[in-house]
Amino acid sequence: MAKRIRSAIKKHRQSLKRRVRNVHMLSLLKTLVKGVNNAIDVKDLTKSLKALKIAEVTFKKAASKGMIHKRTASRNVSRLSKKVYELSKKMTQPKT
Repeated sequence: MAKRIRSAIKKHRQSLKRRVRNVHMLSLLKTLVKGVNNAIDVKDLTKSLKALKIAEVTFKKAASKGMIHKRTASRNVSRLSKKVYELSKKMTQPKT
């Protein structure tokens, strides 16, 4: 029977806890991105702005906790913001 190293057992236990936390946060981020994109698809500006704000805060929090890289968070927020901005331009342009 192999020896049980207590530090290895503890490290494994910690890695399992971190994995659950990371998987949950990454899943939440994907869901929030889908929410923003769905709001943009149905051309609902107020809903897309609210969803963008929530997504931005969550991306920054995940980056600050080290779950994703800060540039990845910034890139994703930038892409979503650009889409919402394009939608707002379309909504505010007068029809000719």
